[in-house]
Amino acid sequence: MDLNADLGEGFGIWRLGDDEALLDLVTSANVACGFHGGDPSTMRRVCATATERGVAIGAQVGYRDLAGFGRRHIAYAFTELRDEVTYQLGALDAFCRLFHTRVRYLKPHGALYHAASVDESQAAALVAAVSGWDDQLPILCGPGSTLAQLAAGAGLRVVAEGFADRGYLPNGSLVPRTALGALVTDPEEVAHRAVQMATEHTVVAVDGTVVPCVVGSICLHGDTPGAVASAALVRAALIDAGVTPKPFA
Repeated sequence: MDLNADLGEGFGIWRLGDDEALLDLVTSANVACGFHGGDPSTMRRVCATATERGVAIGAQVGYRDLAGFGRRHIAYAFTELRDEVTYQLGALDAFCRLFHTRVRYLKPHGALYHAASVDESQAAALVAAVSGWDDQLPILCGPGSTLAQLAAGAGLRVVAEGFADRGYLPNGSLVPRTALGALVTDPEEVAHRAVQMATEHTVVAVDGTVVPCVVGSICLHGDTPGAVASAALVRAALIDAGVTPKPFA
């Protein structure tokens, strides 16, 4: 099972999360590409460390919204979003090349992630960007989402993702961040949820409903309180359950 985390989301002198510690624990790093977070020096630093530790590097692409951390919806024209995603892919890949590696997958961030789950135009823009850049590049996204369906239809590899540190609704979607139960911050609970996703392919929703969750990667947000402790417990719990953490890419 792959363990991924959103990393490199600081900007300038502002640091968000402990990238160094998480890169010792995860198998894939979703690196911010400068639009919702991150900057050139941060991208270079994370790419260098990830390569050194054998962690796969993915482009975490988002809306051009540093002030809102990419968590505010933006209505984009198809061509504009396609080109901005391509731009972010190219920026991160430039730093990957410095360390003799490359971008291994794409994952949308924040509001773009949620929009592409249901909005055909935004999902299609992501698919067009990846198809034009490298049609062998996997897309990491929600299972059954509009993005997953369009990407598969275009012949792209889709890797379904689950969130051990986020609350789920009974329909299998995530609890909005503004609502009660959006975050799961107890490391032991996060670890238990990760093992359940990996071994039983289910997750317990906020109302107690057990819902299907068939995924190839489990996400741990770097900005969630206790992220490092949760990641350490998740990794150990998966190994104890007979599940080997390894990159999908």
